[in-house]
Amino acid sequence: MARLTRRGFLGTATGVGGAAVLGAPAAQAAPLAPAEAAAAGAAAVGTVTVTPSDPRYLDLTQRGYNARFAAQPDAIRLTHSTRQVVDAVQDAVTAGARIAVRSGGHCLDGLVDDPGVRVLIDLSEMNAIGYDASRRAFSVQGGATLGQVYRTLYLEWGVTIPAGDCPTVGVGGHVTGGGYGPLNRKYGAVVDHLYAVEVVYVDAAGTARCVVATREPDDPHRELWWAHTGGGGGQFGIVTTFWFRSPDATGTDPAGLLPKPPHSLLKTSTSWKWTDLTEADFTRLVHNHNAWHAAHNEPGTDYDTLNSALLLYNYVQGAVSLTAQIDGSLPDSRQLLDSYIDTVAAGVSAPHTTTAHSTPWLKESLKDHYDTGLYNRGKFKGAYLRRGWSDAQLAVLYRNLSDPSYTGHGGAILFSYGAQVTEVAPDATALAQRDSMLKANFLTYWTDPAEDDRHVAWLRALYRDFYAATGGVPLPDGDADGSYINYPDPDLADPAWNTSGVPWQTLYWKGNLPRLRAVKKKWDPRDVFHHALSVTAAH
Repeated sequence: MARLTRRGFLGTATGVGGAAVLGAPAAQAAPLAPAEAAAAGAAAVGTVTVTPSDPRYLDLTQRGYNARFAAQPDAIRLTHSTRQVVDAVQDAVTAGARIAVRSGGHCLDGLVDDPGVRVLIDLSEMNAIGYDASRRAFSVQGGATLGQVYRTLYLEWGVTIPAGDCPTVGVGGHVTGGGYGPLNRKYGAVVDHLYAVEVVYVDAAGTARCVVATREPDDPHRELWWAHTGGGGGQFGIVTTFWFRSPDATGTDPAGLLPKPPHSLLKTSTSWKWTDLTEADFTRLVHNHNAWHAAHNEPGTDYDTLNSALLLYNYVQGAVSLTAQIDGSLPDSRQLLDSYIDTVAAGVSAPHTTTAHSTPWLKESLKDHYDTGLYNRGKFKGAYLRRGWSDAQLAVLYRNLSDPSYTGHGGAILFSYGAQVTEVAPDATALAQRDSMLKANFLTYWTDPAEDDRHVAWLRALYRDFYAATGGVPLPDGDADGSYINYPDPDLADPAWNTSGVPWQTLYWKGNLPRLRAVKKKWDPRDVFHHALSVTAAH
């Protein structure tokens, strides 16, 4: 008997690999499978439709992380079951209304909050988490947040998934975009543990249906599963349920089917004041950091559980910082972190300060590290690093970050990556960047809407100049390796900012693009699910 948790249900519309017509006109509707019928009965509330005259409209349209964008749909459909999602999609298709889907609300650009979207399907009430014995996998509904997943999986079974470090991020967009986080170096990418997805899609006749697609080699729908392992959300259909099981897991004991996190973390924070940093210091610091990661990009070392972020913030924020954490149960955890910090700081004349503390893993995982307060407007760009940055690139970065006249909260963050991630072939999942050692997030935040153009222009110019040698973008398979779809950047599709001649789709998906286009053609032939950076069908 499957175990149910978090007010939810585990039922799906079909068995593995099966499809059912749900929400079609009454004369054509297939009967619900028993599990789906139970799920529908478990949903205490029907679909809630919120229109602009409803006082709840502002709360639901302003759930996004980036205040530069606010949804303006004609209706928001707040769903509670797969059946309700199918019905909402069918209604929109029949009316000819453009659809977008929202789970956690952390999209960094305007892909969901596009003014052309007329129906916004909100999955946030679909957040059930449990163990599905029939699939030997943990089920997570598409509206759950990472924090909800971490808490339930750990407290009930002592396991986790190697996903992101922001607990308010929704599983839906995070996983489908190939999300990353603190345990990637030890356990690989989160999509490496994705067993199956239940997807609501629209066929060529305009009928909304749902299907379960798994990673099983003989599953006829396997390519649909594959597309959701890094192809990006909101473009093949709506994932209503994810199932997770590690690829090498055996047996039926749930406690052995996903990774076990460390029971405690040792964390350090090291800072260098901008008033003490010279350009030589800044350059040496970043070179040291990147060289360490190049030397430790293989799995199976004492540093597998290390996760760090080099926070290259600009002058007005006061300091450049290096945060790091490692499995606190390792007998030499403090020595390992001290050695890492010493290597990054070697030869830097500016003094630094370091603080350290231990914390339980779950407590740390449920902290929201990304509350920007009043600085709620932003622009973001991404890149993968296969090798370190050049002196010329660091000169561009230093010039921009050290400028005291720039008052936005800008900079670049380098996140640890690699190690176990590199053990998976680039075409095994849609996540193609498998030999990178770091991820970069170029960003800036501000408060005043009247200054949007100024701050966007600042980051655009920084990024263009930083990648001037490669047409203003991080080309794949060189020192860089393209960009990350969960840091969506419509500028990559603009020839004014991407002068490389390399299509923006290649920057995100490299050689996996033709397969993604084939999936798009088969599963979304009417292009019902699309946004500014969605895959286009094969021709």
